[in-house]
Amino acid sequence: MTSDIESKVIEAKNASIRLSSVNTAIKNKALENMAEALGKNREAILEANKKDLEIAGKMLQENKLSQALVDRLKVNDSKIDGMIAGIKDVMKLDDPTGETLQCLELDKGLVLYKVSCPIGLIGVIFESRPDVVPQVMSLCLKSGNATIFKGGSEALNSNRTIFNILKDAIKNTERIPEEAFQLMETREEVMDILSFDNHIDLLIPRGSNEFVKYIQDNTKIPVLGHADGICHVYVDNEADIEKAVNVCLDSKVQYPAVCNAMETMLVHSEIAETFLPEMFKTFTNSDVELRLDEKSMGFAYKEAISAKSTTDDDWRTEYNDLILSVKIVGDMEEAIDHINKYGSHHTDAIVTENQQKKKDFAALVDSSSVMINASTRFADGFRYGKGAEVGISTNKIHARGPVGMEGLVIYKYILIGNGDKVADYSGSDAKSYTHQELNLKIEDAL
Repeated sequence: MTSDIESKVIEAKNASIRLSSVNTAIKNKALENMAEALGKNREAILEANKKDLEIAGKMLQENKLSQALVDRLKVNDSKIDGMIAGIKDVMKLDDPTGETLQCLELDKGLVLYKVSCPIGLIGVIFESRPDVVPQVMSLCLKSGNATIFKGGSEALNSNRTIFNILKDAIKNTERIPEEAFQLMETREEVMDILSFDNHIDLLIPRGSNEFVKYIQDNTKIPVLGHADGICHVYVDNEADIEKAVNVCLDSKVQYPAVCNAMETMLVHSEIAETFLPEMFKTFTNSDVELRLDEKSMGFAYKEAISAKSTTDDDWRTEYNDLILSVKIVGDMEEAIDHINKYGSHHTDAIVTENQQKKKDFAALVDSSSVMINASTRFADGFRYGKGAEVGISTNKIHARGPVGMEGLVIYKYILIGNGDKVADYSGSDAKSYTHQELNLKIEDAL
């Protein structure tokens, strides 16, 4: 017997087929309606979020919710403006579907097209952040993918309000099937979603390390995401000090509760005496708790700066808070070895003026984003010009790093012939394949 939950999933799966054929102009009209609706319903969103924050505050006091999740839960006018801007940016992006990626003549009159197409039904399971709903819904709609959303209970009112506003906005848009977007709300529905590998084509989890790891370990559905965000900044002995201070401070302090914030700062021993005392003061003035290795601890003692000693666990920890581990290294090679050993292959940075070191660091650090003289906080779909992001992937699959619409499309092969048969290409009088690249588009052939 089909459950109510599975019925919703099947509805969305069936709607994904219809959504995949909707043209760009119609999809952009739906996006325009979504952006306008968020602006018109600003007060309703803020009121719903206020309810969630009151509940989250109690959960925080009872140690049932982390401060990082509470921070991500907050919605204000600025965040709503960001949601609207994100949708409008997606409108400006090229439609990634129906693009001819390759055209190959197999023989005269027998032509093979490789064409981009939507993945199908995307499941998005996330904690806390209500802005995930408009980000992902806009990207999925533009790329022709149906979407199942499952948010955390801590953001129930915010998610429901935003989702309903967006769904109502597209309800009357020509050819957009409203069944393509579904919202799940109960805890039990998570396990149901994870079991629907015969319906859901891709899962995108957004949340804590433990949360993402749980999703990855409990489903057969392909998962796009990352469990950890252990990011580093290496300050080289040929670094510009002012640049190093700016990059390190921004990487840690600008928004510490996110996956692209710096968790470990590595400093070349030759620059430590010049760089660390002032850097430590700057961090302390920004309320950063320092956890230092034995060598860097000496510089804290000299400046009477309070700090804790690091343990091996610190190098493997994503704090998501104003806490920073610091280690002095002998050279760039040691820094790279540390990053590749303890990092999560998310985002890592170097500050140096040496061109060869920039090149070597970029080549040897095995991370989805590598920054040269720039903050790790730039690793973001919006900042990368993707309009928004569905998530950040450290996988080495079809999409890596901040993932926008390019991670929501795959491709299919379309072969156009004229009664051709394989038998003609076998045997003693077999015809030969030409396998010639052609500069043709599928839209001109169909």
